[in-house]
Amino acid sequence: MALPHATSGQLIDIRPLGTRIAASTSNALFKTPQLELMRLVLPRGKGMPEHSVHGPVTIQCIEGAIELHAHQTTQTVRAGELVYLAGGEPHALQALEDSSVLLTILLPH
Repeated sequence: MALPHATSGQLIDIRPLGTRIAASTSNALFKTPQLELMRLVLPRGKGMPEHSVHGPVTIQCIEGAIELHAHQTTQTVRAGELVYLAGGEPHALQALEDSSVLLTILLPH
């Protein structure tokens, strides 16, 4: 079953989930041939193992705090902060607390 995606002109709410975060799940917000936008919900201690994607990505922490492993270093990304990664850059995420993240991927042609 395909997940519903936003349509052109549709409002997408990316405000912090607050007390609803524990009951929330990650979801794809929209996808076009050139761009994909997802909201990742990461409970404390959970994450994404090292991987890479072909296109450039941005990782914006909406709430909580995550640890980002990329470019042979580890940095903490907190609510309101954004990181850009070039396409093909290996990276991993680990939630330091219950967190939600806005992930944007530019898809190569």
